[in-house]
Amino acid sequence: MASDSFFEAVKSRRTYYQLTDDSPISDKKIHEIVDNAITNVPSSFNSQSTRVLVLLGEEHKKLWGEIVIPIIKSVAPAEAWPASEQRLNGFKAGYGTICFYEDPKDVAKLQEQYPLYADKFPQWSEHTNAMHQYVLWTALELEGFGANLQHYNPLIDEKIAATWGVEQNWSLKSQLVFGTPAGKPYDKTFKPLEERVFVHGAKE
Repeated sequence: MASDSFFEAVKSRRTYYQLTDDSPISDKKIHEIVDNAITNVPSSFNSQSTRVLVLLGEEHKKLWGEIVIPIIKSVAPAEAWPASEQRLNGFKAGYGTICFYEDPKDVAKLQEQYPLYADKFPQWSEHTNAMHQYVLWTALELEGFGANLQHYNPLIDEKIAATWGVEQNWSLKSQLVFGTPAGKPYDKTFKPLEERVFVHGAKE
């Protein structure tokens, strides 16, 4: 039964693009969820290299309204801008954003300690970050949020660092946007399991 309940949470995690700026839980509870993820999600060689910047309420709106939208408008083709603006305003309409970073100092330290795996640590760092993204995405949806994952880095990195005092050497990986769902997720399709799962040595 333990794995059944876990996979119910896995199945409930979907991508929601239509969001409002209501929150079903307190900011304190959001902070607690983030702390739990950062504490308990595994990392390569226990590197603990993931960093997060959590922006709620007006700080979230500042990210999208004052940083992302102007930057993307400055580089987007004029004919594509109306659709991009609508999409970006949809992100701004949410309640919060978690920006996921990796600290390269932790990666470099492991490369120095374990030269045999030096070329692998950057890749494993990406795996670590992805696990944090997934756990927080799933946990927030269990609390009643909808969320979607965006990647406007590296265009926005410098401005975010200057605005919120982020370490310049941190590497921004993604932005998890969340809010109360105002629509339904798209239908999801699945490839045949026979193309993706291969089991050897199983007993009936």
